[in-house]
Amino acid sequence: MKKLKTRTHCPISFGLDFFGDKWSFLIIRDLAFKGKNFYNDFLDGGEGISTNILSDRLKQLELIGIITSEKIKQKQLRKKYTLTEKGKDLIPILIEYIVWSFKYDPETEAGEDFVNQAINDRASLLKGILDSLE
Repeated sequence: MKKLKTRTHCPISFGLDFFGDKWSFLIIRDLAFKGKNFYNDFLDGGEGISTNILSDRLKQLELIGIITSEKIKQKQLRKKYTLTEKGKDLIPILIEYIVWSFKYDPETEAGEDFVNQAINDRASLLKGILDSLE
């Protein structure tokens, strides 16, 4: 794999070099939690991502080894995107984001059952999510 260029080796800075925009984690969220795997799925995610930004983020996430793509032949040739092991390792961060947002956003869309499981039995929640990605 190509060596990743970073500003420093501070762990926060390192992460921000790759995920310092809102779109990357939303794409990972869609893959991990919403069962989305195709370009048009991400466009229809409700967040309003533009086509050029989406194309760029998918390329970047693939370049740094967070996702992989596979050409699928159906009515037309399409790419199916999936999380790599490196990408799946980000799911606990997303779960923590959800718990934090549930606590501080009174209008959150996070489900109370999901958050309670994240707080009380994170290991089985994570296992269920990872199993669903297989």
